[in-house]
Amino acid sequence: MDFAGAYSSGNLAYLLKGFAVTLEVAFVAIVLSFLIGCILGILRYAKIPILSPIVALVVEITRNLPLILIIFFTYFALPEVGMKMSVTAAAISALTVFESSMIAEIVRGGLNAIPKGQIEAARSSGLKYIQTLWYIILPQALKKMIPPLVSQFISLLKDTSLAIIIALPELLHNAKGIYNGEGGSKYIIPILLMAAFMYFVVNYLLSILARRLEKRLDPDRSAAKQLVNTTENLL
Repeated sequence: MDFAGAYSSGNLAYLLKGFAVTLEVAFVAIVLSFLIGCILGILRYAKIPILSPIVALVVEITRNLPLILIIFFTYFALPEVGMKMSVTAAAISALTVFESSMIAEIVRGGLNAIPKGQIEAARSSGLKYIQTLWYIILPQALKKMIPPLVSQFISLLKDTSLAIIIALPELLHNAKGIYNGEGGSKYIIPILLMAAFMYFVVNYLLSILARRLEKRLDPDRSAAKQLVNTTENLL
């Protein structure tokens, strides 16, 4: 192993360049999948005749497919019907499609966790269904969604590495380029350790952010969880 050679300024710059692509693709996919996933989740929750069952079918099919298959389909199959995309666009599209279905289930679960009595009370006070959903149900459901949403976003960031199969110049692609180059096998462990460290730092920061958001938005629940954890440790 040659840590000094592997961590040369040129190699680190190349890794950081790949990591920048990873973060860019992940950020765009997170924003798009959150917006689309929220819409799909609300449509499933609303139980609209015909539309909701169709959305449910699409979500169930998508979330039970391997992400790597969706990536292959987006990059290799869609051009056959005239929808050719760049590597970056294909990766973002595939991740967005897959993660939207996951987030849709998180949103639907969060909405279902709110007691139905609140909807009835809001409707009886004169609020329309959309107003009830927007002002009463969604704000409460969001508090319950934060931990699983952040967990899904972390998974999305890690899943960007699967785009190496279509040669997206992300972190692992560039890492592979380094240890397949002049350094050879003596660079493999140092370079992969550095890549793992980069993933860990960002994902750990996201998990800290999730805990702080949960504590701020739902302090009672966070305090209860802390009490449970403390009790378990004492036992």
